Amino acid sequence: MLSYKKEWRKHFFDVLGLAEVQKDQYSGFYTTVTNFSIDGLGYNNLQGGALRPWEGTNSYYEDPRLASFMGRVNYTYDDRYILTVNARGDASSKFGSNHKWGFFPAVSVAWVVGKEKFMEKLTFIDNLKVRAGYGLAGNQNGIDSYTSLNLIHPNGVAPVGSSPVVTMDQLKNMNPDLKWEVKQTFNAGIEMALLGNRLLLTANYYNSKTKDMLYLYNVSVPPFTYNTLLANIGSMRNYGTELSIGITPLKTKDMELNINANLTFQQNKLLSLDGNYQGEHISATEYKSLAGLDGAGFHGGYNHIVYQIVGQPLGVFYLPHCTGLVSDGNGGYTYQIADLNGGGVSLEDGEDRYIAGQAVPKTILGSNISFRYKDFDVSLQINGAFGHKVYNGTSLTYMNMNSFPDYNVMKKAPTRNIKDQTATDYWLEDGDYVNFDYITVGWNVPLKNTRYLQSLRLSLTVNNLATISGYSGLTPMINSSSVNSTLGIDDKRNYPLYRTYTIGLSVNF
Repeated sequence: MLSYKKEWRKHFFDVLGLAEVQKDQYSGFYTTVTNFSIDGLGYNNLQGGALRPWEGTNSYYEDPRLASFMGRVNYTYDDRYILTVNARGDASSKFGSNHKWGFFPAVSVAWVVGKEKFMEKLTFIDNLKVRAGYGLAGNQNGIDSYTSLNLIHPNGVAPVGSSPVVTMDQLKNMNPDLKWEVKQTFNAGIEMALLGNRLLLTANYYNSKTKDMLYLYNVSVPPFTYNTLLANIGSMRNYGTELSIGITPLKTKDMELNINANLTFQQNKLLSLDGNYQGEHISATEYKSLAGLDGAGFHGGYNHIVYQIVGQPLGVFYLPHCTGLVSDGNGGYTYQIADLNGGGVSLEDGEDRYIAGQAVPKTILGSNISFRYKDFDVSLQINGAFGHKVYNGTSLTYMNMNSFPDYNVMKKAPTRNIKDQTATDYWLEDGDYVNFDYITVGWNVPLKNTRYLQSLRLSLTVNNLATISGYSGLTPMINSSSVNSTLGIDDKRNYPLYRTYTIGLSVNF
């Protein structure tokens, strides 16, 4: 790291240069044997197992390397006008021979309006700053070290003469054109401090587009040797606005009240997954299931309900529409499914299904309220999420009387007598919630005439104090951000949140 700083009259320069080289090494092995004669033998006596299954022994080695260089110039004029220019170059061993290097420049500007002379008359404004920036960032996560190379692996044993020989096969399609996934981001913001810094306001906007997105495609054999290929073809957009407010409405020697809140409006869109690779047109399936219903008690069909669809946010509920419950003719009820395309009811992808909402919240709330009275203080943390859906798979399963008596059912199930487990939008609910994450009450015990004791504090904290939500299940606070098999689904795989009480004692000598 090299740095240089220079101040000359109203000009200030801050120059920084960085260089870094990384090499990681991962290696390991394992062996599996079965059919031990006695239970006392184990991994310290592997030869005691009679059977060694094929592929029960394996080893691996990986040594990814990364070289990075960055230069930054920060220029400030009269403490009011700020220009920052970054230039970064990274080389990763994970990419193809012609694409190991990526160049990611960035530039940002800021104007401290509060220091302008025309602001002197506005005495209630303590600070005002506007800023904007644009830059590129690279991503290499999610791929193996040797994806761009032609790899082989053992696939069996064949006799050659009188001796067995391990045969080899290509492990996966190689892609020498693998390159950096690049995110282009524009951001702009404004910061204000008013009324003696007792009111702080911040607004930020961002809009980013990811191109050359790394994605695993299903491809035809031939011309490809293997049926999947990792390639840089797709694109995605993320954008949003973040608003923050900090208020100190009360501040005296004995009392102080602080209120801070952060509200984030976010949205994303999968733009494209189609493109050409070495003359071959490659595309992903139009509807790809991301999450489905699973777990004890579920034995229905068409259980995939959260999908990836081009042109939509990542993780949307793609479901048949239920118009209500109808009699099955035997005293029970089933879900009546709407014929959305006029060709008869079908639950297949692309048939009588529609986009019923998204699993990722559109708005996220975070807030902290703290109050102090002399030596006592209280702090309350509040979180919330809005604009998304949760699928109540627990109710779908345990309101189904066909499961009884093999599985338990809910208390209301016999009365409603639903004998159907078809996944429709009947059990899709609003996931909006406000959660009181924790409250802490503290007392800084006054100390007088103590020679060795510097401070003494007692505290009581209650976590997961309460949740306000219209969701009928155990909790709406399930996975609503990570793209995996549980996204947006409540079907008994999430351990419900519990309330904890903590008493604390802090002593400083």
